[in-house]
Amino acid sequence: MDRKTMQVAGVVTFYMSAALTMVFVNKEVLSNSPELPLLFLLIQLLIAVVLLHVGAFLTPRIEIPTIDRDVAKKLVPVVSVNIIGLVFNTLCLREVEATFFQIARGLVLPLTITVSSMHTRKAPTAKVIVAAVIVTMGFALGVAPAKNLPTKAIPSNISLVYGVLSSLFIAIHAVLIKISLPYCNNSTIQLAWWTNAGSAVMLLPFVIFNGEFAKIWDKYSNDATWDFSVFLWGSLVTGVFGFLLCIAGLLSIKVTSPITHMFSSAAKSGLQTLIGVMKNKDVLNAQRSISILVILIGTMYYTWIKSNEAPPKPETRPSDIEASESSQRLLFNADEESELEELKSPAPRKP
Repeated sequence: MDRKTMQVAGVVTFYMSAALTMVFVNKEVLSNSPELPLLFLLIQLLIAVVLLHVGAFLTPRIEIPTIDRDVAKKLVPVVSVNIIGLVFNTLCLREVEATFFQIARGLVLPLTITVSSMHTRKAPTAKVIVAAVIVTMGFALGVAPAKNLPTKAIPSNISLVYGVLSSLFIAIHAVLIKISLPYCNNSTIQLAWWTNAGSAVMLLPFVIFNGEFAKIWDKYSNDATWDFSVFLWGSLVTGVFGFLLCIAGLLSIKVTSPITHMFSSAAKSGLQTLIGVMKNKDVLNAQRSISILVILIGTMYYTWIKSNEAPPKPETRPSDIEASESSQRLLFNADEESELEELKSPAPRKP
């Protein structure tokens, strides 16, 4: 194996490992502490902010913005949509099995295409519409009632609502990122800091009003069956791996290609399903298997379409200290599927 092949293999392995760790550790913590979803999310956001400051201390390529009230006001929409999407994403994962989570959030791609088209006022091509229809059909198949499923494996209506709303806000967030970048000197890392720090500030009152600080103290003091170490270490691991997943996604897009990256995402989804069945005893019938397969086929077809399109003309914009790296992937939102935005608008590769 030559150096390039080993580099690609290493990056793909890094990305898949980080993504799988995020999903299953998140699920483990939410199963162990289902009444603490907002506190769990708050800790992840704070860890992301801390790691950004550590990175800024280690390298000048990571620039922490100065606090500016006017900038903060302009970024309220993107921060608000980010935290709402994260809350719905967390609640969805709490309610469903890890294997079904891929189906519950299966509308990310169709909704991203729809929201982007509405924003640009430009209709998608026929091929893109076909890809969106394929993914939508996969989602519809997965959520359709199935016979002979155990009660615990049947998703509730509210969990499906969480999944659809999570997908919708991820789609809106992708558009708002592009609108918000100029307010941060076109620095993706500065926007990442504002998004995570702002999301933590917005989320804190809801953690308090939901009584989650009191709940965790009560469980720690009075519930002998509760394993506090699962919540503690799970929060730390997901916070760190959320940061690593951002780096892994950046490297995967930069070192490989959108097609290779999407195939690694598909392989990750397959492994996620297999691990969920073997480790968590998730239920996987033929209907759900076909649903996941159809969603992956539609997503990969879409990626193939976009990778064969002529790259858009670069916009004239101020220099970005991060060399215009992927804005979506640098937002540390602990969402293992956020690579869809990069694939929607792949940057031209350097020779």
